[in-house]
Amino acid sequence: MVFKMSITDLLSPSAIAAALRDCQAPDSFSHKKFFQLSGMSKKSSSQIKDIFRLLDNDQSGFIEEDELKYFLQRFECGARVLTTSETKTFLAAADHDGDGKIGVEEFQEMVLS
Repeated sequence: MVFKMSITDLLSPSAIAAALRDCQAPDSFSHKKFFQLSGMSKKSSSQIKDIFRLLDNDQSGFIEEDELKYFLQRFECGARVLTTSETKTFLAAADHDGDGKIGVEEFQEMVLS
């Protein structure tokens, strides 16, 4: 039996709802604010790695730009898609080595910064 972890195993549904409410309008997404409101920035590095694995839709070990676009939907299926500028800003904030994708270490660093 494969144990499938859910995002709500790591973050409270009410914190996720508050974080999503905060960025409902297009171009209002701030990753720092989202990490704080969702409670992600208070998690341990191993919990952040678990969250990363849930967000890494294709399990490639990286979160690519096309996965980032659907970032909010990984928290709630009805959530909006990030705009192109939000996606590019989010990616640029985390992609320290410039390879066009976010690795687990980069993600962890971004969440905890």
